[in-house]
Amino acid sequence: MLADRSRCVARRVRGSARTVLQRQRRFLAAAVLLVAAPAVFAQASRPEVSVIGLFAESAVLVINGGNPRTVKAGQATPEGVRLISADSQQAVVEVGGRRETLSIGQSIAGQRSTAGRQQAVLMSDGRGHFWANAEINGSTAKVLVDTGATYLSMSNATARRLGINFLQGQRGQTSTANGIVPVYRVTLASVRIGDISLSNVDASVHEGDNLPVILLGMSFLNRVEMQRDGDRMTLIRRF
Repeated sequence: MLADRSRCVARRVRGSARTVLQRQRRFLAAAVLLVAAPAVFAQASRPEVSVIGLFAESAVLVINGGNPRTVKAGQATPEGVRLISADSQQAVVEVGGRRETLSIGQSIAGQRSTAGRQQAVLMSDGRGHFWANAEINGSTAKVLVDTGATYLSMSNATARRLGINFLQGQRGQTSTANGIVPVYRVTLASVRIGDISLSNVDASVHEGDNLPVILLGMSFLNRVEMQRDGDRMTLIRRF
């Protein structure tokens, strides 16, 4: 009888010990998850930041492929990107406690995959300019990347060569280094660079001979991500 009672007590003790041990293991597992969660969340939420415009104490940023926005020095965005300083040459941004110095066209890579997205790779010339071979409404042309240009811009002679009926466009004026110049605002049916093909791209056709090259302006560049690495620039279609 006494032996039976002793065995019963021993089983209860062992059962209690197993229960305590299981609770401790579950607690430790939960603690590990709580500790790891912030790091995992931080990695998953790391934003992608591109600089497409620079000014004194402000910069134009594209975050996670969204619309361009002007951020002032000292200002932080809802995504956690803070602009520390900026001038006409570069911007210093802080993301996740880390500071990066970026010039126009450079970016901080985020977690989004570029697989399967239309891309074009450009190489700079000896003066740091990026040129691209393009197809505009099906005709070939060479264009110069210019983040300071609002539209894809060309002269009226170039427009005629490309078969663009700019006289049907909206007439207006623009300010250039040579003064006020008459222009026509038109919409291009298609612009293709590399694998990137965009429809309905706003363009500006200048009268006269004041524009010897075609400028690839923000009406095209706003719809791509620009990632610069030294002499190499990669354009990736956003939408």
